[in-house]
Amino acid sequence: MPKQISLFRVSILDELQWRGLVADCTDTAELTKKLSAPVTLYCGFDPTADSLHVGHLVPLLALRRFQDFGHHPIAVAGGATGSIGDPSGKSAERSLLTKDQIKANVESVRPQLAKLLDFTAAKNPAKLVDNADWTAGLSYLDFLRDIGKHFSVNQMVAKESVRARMEDREVGISYTEFSYMLLQAFDFYVLGRDHGCELQIGGSDQWGNITAGIDLMRKKLGKQGYGLTMPLITKADGTKFGKTEGGSVWLDPKKTSVYKFYQFWINTADADVIRYLKFFTFLPPPEIAALEQQHTANPGAREAHKALAKAVTDLIHGAPATQEAIRASQILFGGELAGVSESTFNDIVGEVPTKEIEKAKLDGAGLPLVDLIVHAGLCPSKGQARKDIEGGGVNLNNIREASAARAVTAADLLFGKHILLRKGKKNYVVVTAK
Repeated sequence: MPKQISLFRVSILDELQWRGLVADCTDTAELTKKLSAPVTLYCGFDPTADSLHVGHLVPLLALRRFQDFGHHPIAVAGGATGSIGDPSGKSAERSLLTKDQIKANVESVRPQLAKLLDFTAAKNPAKLVDNADWTAGLSYLDFLRDIGKHFSVNQMVAKESVRARMEDREVGISYTEFSYMLLQAFDFYVLGRDHGCELQIGGSDQWGNITAGIDLMRKKLGKQGYGLTMPLITKADGTKFGKTEGGSVWLDPKKTSVYKFYQFWINTADADVIRYLKFFTFLPPPEIAALEQQHTANPGAREAHKALAKAVTDLIHGAPATQEAIRASQILFGGELAGVSESTFNDIVGEVPTKEIEKAKLDGAGLPLVDLIVHAGLCPSKGQARKDIEGGGVNLNNIREASAARAVTAADLLFGKHILLRKGKKNYVVVTAK
C-alpha cells in the first residue's frame, strides 16, 4: 500500500465533513467524543462479482481514512449476505449466486483490498472477514429465536429500502430480500461481540440496515453502536456514477484496462472534478484548493482532471502503470511513439477504429500512402488523400507526412503488425497487417 501523506485535519469527522463525505450520523457530538480514542469499525461489501468497481471506493477509502487516524478497520466480505442480495437502492431482485461463485469472488477481491487498506500495520492492521463464517452453522429456527424476535415487522417495513420496493406492486420484494436487514444487523452484533466493533459505515442507502444493527447490539449486548453513512455519488447531471457505455468501471485491469480506468477519471465532467478530488483522493486541502483555483482560471488546461486521474490510478494500479496509461493517452494527442511499449500501444487499439490489410501488400516497394488512407476510410478518394497529405493534414505513426509519393512498407509496422494513421487532429485509424 502506498505511503500516505501526514494527517492534516483535527479529527476524522473533520476530515470527512470537509470532503463532503458525511450523509447521516448517529449523534455527531457523542460519536466525536468516541472517536477521540481508537475505535474498531467496519464496512461491508457483497462480492457479487470477481472484482470491485469504482462504486465501492468511497466507503472503502473511508475505512482507509479512519485507519490513517489510528482506528481499526474491518472489511466484511458478504459471503452470506451476498447470497441473498441487498434490496437497498435496487428496483429489482438480484440474480442469486452459488456458494462457489461467492467464495471465488471473495478471493478475487482480496488483493484489491490490500491496495486500499494496510493489513500489515504495526498498531492497527486492517482485517478482512467473511460473514459466511458466522452464519454457516446457524439454523433457521435458531436465527428466528435469537435474532428475529428482536425485530418489529412494522419497523422493518418503515425502512426506506423496503418501503420503496413494496410500493412497486409489479416488482415487490421477496421474503429473501426482506430478511437481508436482519442478516446485516446480525453482522454488526457479531462484530461487536467478537471484535469490539462499535461503528459501521456505508453508503446512505445503508442507513436503515445500520440502525437495525445498532438496535440489535443494544438489545443483545447492552452496548451502544454508532453509524455513519456517506452520500451516494452521482454525476452533476444526475446520472449514476461509475458507469460507462461499456458498463461498470472495474478495479481489475483484466476487466477494465489501466488505460480505460485512467480515461474514466480524466473524462470527469468539469462540474464534478473538484468534488471527486475530495471523494477519491488523499490530496490535502491546500493542494485541492490550488487545483480548484487553476481549474476556475483555466478549465481547458485540465490540471484538476490530470491530478484526479493520476492519484486514483496510482492508488489502484501503481505509479508505473499510471505512467503507461498517461503515455497511451498522449499518443492520441500526437505524442511520440518512439520507445512506447507494445502493451501501452495495445491499450489504444480498441479505442480507435481499426482496419485490416494483407501484410503481403506492404512487402517490397509497399503500398502508396494515398491508397492506404483510402483503404482506412480516412478519405473518400485518392485525390482527396493527396490534397490532405500535401496540406500537412496526415500523420503516419504520429509523424507528419508531406509527400503524396510516400509508400508504406513492412518497415513502418509498429511491433510488426500495426500502423497508426491520423487525419487532422482527431481522426485516427489503426491499420493491422494480417
